[in-house]
Amino acid sequence: MAHFRGRDGLVVALVAMACGGLTALPALDGVRGLTLDVLTALRWQAYGPRHDPAGSPAVVVAIDEATYATPPFQGSPTITWTREIGRVLQAVVDGGAAVVGFDIVFPSSIEQSAIPFGEDAVGSRLRGFDRDFLRALNGAASQGKLVLGEVQHRDEPIRPAAGQRFAVGHQRNIRSLNAYSDADEVLRRLPLSFTVDGRPVPSMAVELAARALGTQPVFDGTGGMTLAGYRAPGTAPNTLTLNFEGGADDVPTYSLADLHACAAQGDTGYFRRQFAGKVVLLGTVTDTDDRRTTSKRWATGLEGAGAPRCALPLPPATGQMSRQTVAGVYVHATAVNNLLHREAVTAPGRTASAAIAVALAAVAAGAALLLAPWAAVLTTLAGAAAYTAGAVFAFRDALALPLLEPALAAAGALLVAIAWRVVIADKDGRFLRRSFGLYLAPHVIEQMLRAERLPALGGEQREVTVFFSDIAGFSSFSETLSPPELVALMNAYLSAMTDIVEGHGGYVDKYIGDAIVAVFGAPADEPHHARSAVSAALDCRDRLAQLNRDDPAFRARPLHHRIGLNSGPALVGNIGSRRRFNYTVMGDAVNLASRLEGANKFFATDILASETTVVSCGLTCTWREIDAIRVKGRMQAVRVFEPLAAAGQETAEQAARAAAYAAGLAAWRVRDFGAAAAGFARFAATDAPAAQFEQRALELAAHPPGADWEPVNTLQGK
Repeated sequence: MAHFRGRDGLVVALVAMACGGLTALPALDGVRGLTLDVLTALRWQAYGPRHDPAGSPAVVVAIDEATYATPPFQGSPTITWTREIGRVLQAVVDGGAAVVGFDIVFPSSIEQSAIPFGEDAVGSRLRGFDRDFLRALNGAASQGKLVLGEVQHRDEPIRPAAGQRFAVGHQRNIRSLNAYSDADEVLRRLPLSFTVDGRPVPSMAVELAARALGTQPVFDGTGGMTLAGYRAPGTAPNTLTLNFEGGADDVPTYSLADLHACAAQGDTGYFRRQFAGKVVLLGTVTDTDDRRTTSKRWATGLEGAGAPRCALPLPPATGQMSRQTVAGVYVHATAVNNLLHREAVTAPGRTASAAIAVALAAVAAGAALLLAPWAAVLTTLAGAAAYTAGAVFAFRDALALPLLEPALAAAGALLVAIAWRVVIADKDGRFLRRSFGLYLAPHVIEQMLRAERLPALGGEQREVTVFFSDIAGFSSFSETLSPPELVALMNAYLSAMTDIVEGHGGYVDKYIGDAIVAVFGAPADEPHHARSAVSAALDCRDRLAQLNRDDPAFRARPLHHRIGLNSGPALVGNIGSRRRFNYTVMGDAVNLASRLEGANKFFATDILASETTVVSCGLTCTWREIDAIRVKGRMQAVRVFEPLAAAGQETAEQAARAAAYAAGLAAWRVRDFGAAAAGFARFAATDAPAAQFEQRALELAAHPPGADWEPVNTLQGK
């Protein structure tokens, strides 16, 4: 057992707060949803059903597989079932049901069919086919005992047919069935209301529960709802977090085929016994239709119409296997039961959840610093098990304590604390990293350590983008500062630029005084190295402008730097002598990047890139071609470009300036120097490259060059 020192207490506090605090980030919302799934499964395994199914306020009338196989439904399209469904609806309402909700939508009627049949359409020959169904709808709706469903779908909802809407009094008795899944496609919540014409309209489940209670829901401006004195809890505004039972018998389910046969026999007593005072939902319960993955996914059972039968025998067992999905009608039935039982899920907010995670992370971090690693792991596992048991017990009362988030925080704290001990104790390892870190890039060190390979001479040719920057007028500028001032200023500048380079995936090869040489695409593979280098250059430009504006040291002595970018093959690797070498980059690509950095001074630009970089960058940046130049040491001309901004983010002025410049450059290259001067003159007052080109064009217009003239600017300096 280790000695616990004051420093260790600080480490425990910092590690616990960091690991626990991270669990409150929105990025872990998926883990919070997963916690609800795990708690539902564990509660079912530990305690079984919480309620007697016979006492369920909601029951389901299922259009199940048996219905499809039973006359008169067998072989008939569902659009022709309306009269039979109306007969069952009438029997259920007469049996004393509190309210009936349709979780199935009949958006059309067979009476509307325009398919030819003889000399007439099918619909005209079957006029009046739905009359009995519409009468049943009207009768139930007039008693306030019927709610039809509709589905919001883009701009046009899927609604019941016009005759059905008219029969039930239109939207007074129609409610939305929409249910929204979380990002992981698991349904854990239902909307409480939908906004229609600026006012909240209850969802199907809320409407059914309210009618069963004989009251109206009250919605407030915060997305909350109160129903008969019960304020529905919700982890998100205007939602009800569903509290699913386990198994498949929590909501009694009746087969539509059996109820139809029972109604035909006139057994009114059966309907009174089974449906008096119940909220009845009519929907599909099949293997394929309207299946939803819910927080019950690891606690499902074999679905089926297992409620007491009236006229037809139970179908034989088919060897069906339980699945992680449930029929969608059970989602609404569960919501109704939650509201009437007053047991929707309550969950702590982010702050409370993070506090629990911090506490468990502190236990894990403390164990890691006090005990041997194996003992700390066992202690953390025992603590996690005890907390899980408590969370499952609390979930019996619908309180969903965070489960996976504290577990992740504890595991992270355990690993961090153990790593801290190991790192502090491993002085040799630290020394090795420090020694290599003096002359190798961090990327290279990590790569070598992962490969268990010591540094050695050698290299390889790779496609990279070289980033070369330098501060303008540094020599004269540095003479005005004392050595401490110069060092402080340069450290701040180089740190800011290095952070940006490394943040975009590059690594700094070397500092040459005030210059920075960086590489993108090595040592780690980066297919978009040109894109990353250009983004880094733009960010460096913006960051320096910010420093010059906001930092007192820079504001007193504003800096201006120039950046050159070039993409191409280069030799990268450990290069040097047998006793001393660096991981670096060499080749013509590096030299050209250096020349392009220097070329900025001739055009008074900040950033210049070669054509190869522009091509590699693709359409992710807006460019302006500056000129074709021939740099010192190279005979081949190079087209150079200035990046203006990320694609789509350029200003209107930048776009106009680039267009005018391009027009002038095009005229220049065909020897139309007057037109070129006119094009460059549009922005010459505010654009240094345009002003320079205007002057050159005016000179050539006055003194035309010979036939051997070429539109290439040969730069004499570096």
